[in-house]
Amino acid sequence: MAGRRVNVNVGVLGHIDSGKTALARALSTTASTAAFDKQPQSRERGITLDLGFSCFSVPLPARLRPAPLGAEPEPGAEPRLQVTLVDCPGHASLIRTIIGGAQIIDLMMLVIDVTKGMQTQSAECLVIGQIACQKLVVVLNKTDLLPEGKRQAAIDKMTKKMQKTLENTKFRGAPIIPVAARPGGPDAPETEAPQGIPELIELLTSQISIPRRDPSGPFLMSVDHCFSIKGQGTVMTGTILSGSVSLGDSVEIPTLKVVRKVKSMQMFHTPVTSAVQGDRLGICVTQFDPKLLERGLVCAPESLHTVHAALVSVEKIPYFRGSLQTKAKFHITVGHETVMGRVMFFSPAPDGFDHEPVLDSFDFSQEYLFQEQYLCPGSVPAETDGGEADRRVGQASEGRCPRQQWALVEFEKPVTCPRLCLVIGSRLDADIHANTCRLAFHGVLLHGLEDKNYAESALPRLRVYKLKHKHGIVERVMDDYSVIGRSLFKKETNIQLFVGLKVQLSTGELGVIASAFGQSGKFKVHIPGGLSPESKKILTPTLKKRGRAGRGEEAGQPEPVQHVALSLSFKRYVFDTHKRMVQSP
Repeated sequence: MAGRRVNVNVGVLGHIDSGKTALARALSTTASTAAFDKQPQSRERGITLDLGFSCFSVPLPARLRPAPLGAEPEPGAEPRLQVTLVDCPGHASLIRTIIGGAQIIDLMMLVIDVTKGMQTQSAECLVIGQIACQKLVVVLNKTDLLPEGKRQAAIDKMTKKMQKTLENTKFRGAPIIPVAARPGGPDAPETEAPQGIPELIELLTSQISIPRRDPSGPFLMSVDHCFSIKGQGTVMTGTILSGSVSLGDSVEIPTLKVVRKVKSMQMFHTPVTSAVQGDRLGICVTQFDPKLLERGLVCAPESLHTVHAALVSVEKIPYFRGSLQTKAKFHITVGHETVMGRVMFFSPAPDGFDHEPVLDSFDFSQEYLFQEQYLCPGSVPAETDGGEADRRVGQASEGRCPRQQWALVEFEKPVTCPRLCLVIGSRLDADIHANTCRLAFHGVLLHGLEDKNYAESALPRLRVYKLKHKHGIVERVMDDYSVIGRSLFKKETNIQLFVGLKVQLSTGELGVIASAFGQSGKFKVHIPGGLSPESKKILTPTLKKRGRAGRGEEAGQPEPVQHVALSLSFKRYVFDTHKRMVQSP
């Protein structure tokens, strides 16, 4: 255990100009090659444009140390807790980068300008935190800008506001702490000492828990910066998402389809020979053009696949206004990649609404019900022909929504990603100045479709059906075993396609469509069990009236006292190339 460092990643998120970078600078003792807005564009514009990384370390708290085995560790070789700070941009247009940063953090610091409170991007960062993170610390920054006599009262007031904001989130009761990361603002002399930083470090240390790190499994690293060093090679910096890596290992850059050997590795300027899941790392490999990989994934050779579409278990983000419609396009973020994608929502069959969610696989043997939109309380699916079956599903959804729903996401450009990764759907084209949440849904990628021709090769396996329900009436009886029906089909419908399908009479009998009858959309129904005496009684007045009427007088007769309705129900599978109509046995 001598000299052991345990790394934990802490995200620094919040609205633009809330002082995130100043806070990261005040906390940090070591900066990476991409920290504190080193990019020329960042300095020129005075805002963070990309993820920044820096760290500080403290003695590993006793509560986080494993129980001692045998002899005590050597003096002076105390294990350390290394806190890697992931400084995320706050500008609305950089939400893709924020989402990418949020997926590699273990704890989130939400930085709030105490003079302004919650702002639009603060709220979006809180939503991202709820999806991607388990713990939160709220930092009320810029307390030095509050009038000294009213400072504590203003801090107390903002603390209460933030507590109320967090009340309906999973971060209810999260600690809130005031600081002044850069007293006097960016133009103040460096001699102005930050306020509240030791207390913040103490709070973070008390809140941090070490996630389970698993060195087994294939190596996968999320790369956020890439640059070359003359005479040495190309350096990729990032966070290890799974597995481990050692000097001399071969790694693949899947988007470039190249494999490179690891020549050297560093953690915050300290050379290392190996690293595991959760570590922040710089890997130097044999030369390639760094401009080809601004950010993305690096993995063990042949462990990742490029997908053109995916089946995703989805949940709507409650703060998103409006419905999630099938066939709509969203910005789909998978890891550090954001591409446009078209979605199709589907749910379990109504009798499976209460089934336990399964978040680690997708079952192709099950049948699923097509939905015009994601179902949530109050939403009613759009009606199809006749609409009765859809209304029934709609009523089911009003009273109880399915516990799990899915989407087929078809990407406009293929993406490279691991299975079971986080997926976020957004409307990033929405007005960034509007006070609305642009994040629409999130989920887990359960199954990727790798074949470019997945529509022919893979989708026919996906048993998503639309439930069709048509209504008509019995026009007259031909004999005890046959009736003529109408109003079920349009005049131009090819009734031959429906021959052999079962229909239900409102009087209880089951019939089978036998043939078309004439050219006006009428049809003959055979009733294998025959009409019951009660049904004949209902239909007899119609027969008598029609019997007494002279030729050509039929249209002038009054309607029968009681119509006998006919209903036809069938499933049509969305991806069935033959467009067959299927009925339950």
